[in-house]
Amino acid sequence: MAGYLIDPSRAPVAFGRRAVPQLFEELQQPEADRRLRALASLCDLMHDPERIYQTVNGAGFLEQLKVLFEDEDSSVRTKTCELLHLMTAHSIGRQALLSSSLLPSLSQLVDDSSSSCRRNVHRVLNRLTLLPAGADALLALVPKLMLKLRGEEDEEEEEEEVQVLLLSTLSSCSRLDALPALASDGVSLLGHKLSHRSPNIRREAAAVMMALSVCEDGKLKVCEESLLPVLVDLLHDEDIEVQANAAGVIMYTVIITTGKQQCLDLDVIPILLELVSKKEEEEEEKERKSRKALVMYSLRALTALAEAPDGRRLLLEQLPLLLRRSEAAEEDHDIRRDAQTAVRVINWRP
Repeated sequence: MAGYLIDPSRAPVAFGRRAVPQLFEELQQPEADRRLRALASLCDLMHDPERIYQTVNGAGFLEQLKVLFEDEDSSVRTKTCELLHLMTAHSIGRQALLSSSLLPSLSQLVDDSSSSCRRNVHRVLNRLTLLPAGADALLALVPKLMLKLRGEEDEEEEEEEVQVLLLSTLSSCSRLDALPALASDGVSLLGHKLSHRSPNIRREAAAVMMALSVCEDGKLKVCEESLLPVLVDLLHDEDIEVQANAAGVIMYTVIITTGKQQCLDLDVIPILLELVSKKEEEEEEKERKSRKALVMYSLRALTALAEAPDGRRLLLEQLPLLLRRSEAAEEDHDIRRDAQTAVRVINWRP
């Protein structure tokens, strides 16, 4: 039994388990406005996990959406991607999308003419990376996403949310495997984003850079592209997550000799020591986690710098500060352990 149509922008919704099949039948109608109303009603239903379960397990429901990706009406394409975004809020929706044949067609829409559609596509892709299998499935898409990043250097009007989502997706994929992004000139492209006026974009760009700097090629590229001065500047950023991510890149890069030398030439040791010695303040949980990461990354960077004679000489003069962090009973266990390692390396004698 159909319900009453209260909102003209929505299709009537049948009672009970008939609702989802009935709306998918409406999606096959030739009139764009009927398809749009059906999509709007489906979006309303996707706030209920039980309806998501019914949709992903229904006979061929998901596969029907592939046709709508190519709909001539941009509003239909946009609403279809919004539907997928709501479905992927739940793990079962993410797994169903990954198991379907929709991903290649969906990925094509990152080039859609509608900015709203592009935004919804990036929201879906980003949610897929919450699953390791999702990040793995999107690795093949990394070169295309890097091209989008290159295009946005000339198209700054692309809204901030899309850039943040794009960078966040690249970060998740690159933590799994950095090679596709490195092969797509990732370090150079991301370097331009490190100085962006938006702290959200700086934060995500530094996060991707940290993922890329884990491997040897990434470390070398950071040095070759002269990005360490930019990263050292970011240690003074007002956003603590930007600081932490920048410290993470430095931590990985100073493992190699070139990285050590460049950082010593930039006089980074006093900056890192200041970050390590900064007294903790009352902060939200998210900020406390970022503060902990910042201190740990800084300590590990100092430990690597202590392997160079000039670095050890400078750090021996500041040993009391590190000893305090390594011995304080009230200190966080992980920070105390990293401080102890730093002290041990600084005091090492051949």
